[in-house]
Amino acid sequence: MNAIKLLKSDHQNVMRLFQKVKSTDDSEHQELFEKIKEELEIHTHIEETVFYPKMKESEELTDLVLEGIEEHHQVKMFLREISNLMDESEKFEPKLKVLMEDVLHHIQEEEGEMFPNIEELFNETALEELGLQLDAEKQHYKKSAFAKAGK
Repeated sequence: MNAIKLLKSDHQNVMRLFQKVKSTDDSEHQELFEKIKEELEIHTHIEETVFYPKMKESEELTDLVLEGIEEHHQVKMFLREISNLMDESEKFEPKLKVLMEDVLHHIQEEEGEMFPNIEELFNETALEELGLQLDAEKQHYKKSAFAKAGK
């Protein structure tokens, strides 16, 4: 699968979870957050270890990549903070809302600015190869996270 298509598919999965948060009662949000967290941890990992390093090879993409890394840092901070909240914390819903807004902004920048530039700079073969690398790293990360969780 093409790297851009793979990353967009991840984005769509997260956006579906966000829509569920918006359309469900607060009592269901903790469980949805756990799914959002898992998706975002995998996605940020594969972007930071495979995708962004490859994109930084193109000088034209350096600023976008560096901004993306900073946005990931912010997302990870929110994931940690939300995970550490006690049940029934009044901070849960506001933090979840800000997390969703930040991720939406990140997705819009990647899909609206970064991905079109990448499609101009890299041919289909390169994007397919990168997609295979992203998918392999995703599978590896899931297995290692699964093992750490003792499942």
